[in-house]
Amino acid sequence: MLKYRLITALILIPIVICALFLLPPMVFAVMTLVVCMLAAWEWGQFAGFVTQEQRLWLAILCGFFLVVMLLSMPVYKNPLDLRQIRIPLWLAMGWWVTALLLILTYPRSAVLWRNSSTLAIIFGVLTIVPFFWGIFALRQYGYEQNQETGAWWLLYIMLLVWGSDSGAYFFGKAFGKYKLAAKISPSKTWEGLLGGLLSAALISCLFSYYAPLNIATEKLVICSIVAVLASILGDLTESMFKREADIKDSGHLIPGHGGVLDRIDSLTAAVAVFAGLMLLVF
Repeated sequence: MLKYRLITALILIPIVICALFLLPPMVFAVMTLVVCMLAAWEWGQFAGFVTQEQRLWLAILCGFFLVVMLLSMPVYKNPLDLRQIRIPLWLAMGWWVTALLLILTYPRSAVLWRNSSTLAIIFGVLTIVPFFWGIFALRQYGYEQNQETGAWWLLYIMLLVWGSDSGAYFFGKAFGKYKLAAKISPSKTWEGLLGGLLSAALISCLFSYYAPLNIATEKLVICSIVAVLASILGDLTESMFKREADIKDSGHLIPGHGGVLDRIDSLTAAVAVFAGLMLLVF
């Protein structure tokens, strides 16, 4: 499994980097929209959709909703000032606080939503839509002054999350003893969380030194720490929904990683929270 994960990562990471720096923002937004539609397709399982037709309609509705929001944006205004972006990011921060409460009280909390397709879909909207707008907002960040600024920010948050995830995996394997959330994901440990934070700190230091981020150190540290913690929350939240749906992987599209949601679960939380903190709070 680790072999396939490494091979897939070696293929996907250069593709993502090329897309970040070479594609125009709107083309990159369309690519992100497709990823979100695939995520919505997989999320249908959490809502109890068992037929491909039901899940296909959910993916189409997700794509249609995001396209309508994109087309409603005035081209003459700074995208970061628009409610189409600000509202989803505020909602995301509220949703991930709620998700934390659901995790801390699981499995008791599952009584409130496990038999409700409507709530499952709402949870999916609050996960996928802000993720899309977080990606979009960060890619547009500082675009008028430097067209690559947003690409650097997205690359930073992606490497931060992937690095912390890898650090948590290897630290957990080597030193893991105390369970982080045994009822949701028995393999995750507090030692792994510490390893993930240390890995993220290393990436943050290196990136801030070599990349043109142009940000105060205190702001970067706070946003990065919260984003990494949010990424763990995103991972645990998807694991909780998968456990209730009685599935191991959200899909089988990515060899060694499972489905699209299995690959972006941490990013859905980290990107939205990081963008919210960067653009709305600080």
